[in-house]
Amino acid sequence: MKARVTVTLKSGILDPQGKAIEGALKSLGVDGVASVRQGKVFDIELSGADKAKAEAALKDAADKLLANTVIENYRVELL
Repeated sequence: MKARVTVTLKSGILDPQGKAIEGALKSLGVDGVASVRQGKVFDIELSGADKAKAEAALKDAADKLLANTVIENYRVELL
């Protein structure tokens, strides 16, 4: 089973890397960029077929390791 965990900064948290990317895109001539927020994507392959168990394990992993839940949100998707 494949899964994706997407981690993003919570709204209201400053994103200096996103600002740097925004500036770089504008300097490259990319038009229409209003703002950029960066994040992380983890593509994970799991053994087993129990979707509920897999989702629970991934949420636990995100809480403990993949995301800093003080400043980041995460979303778990089973693909």
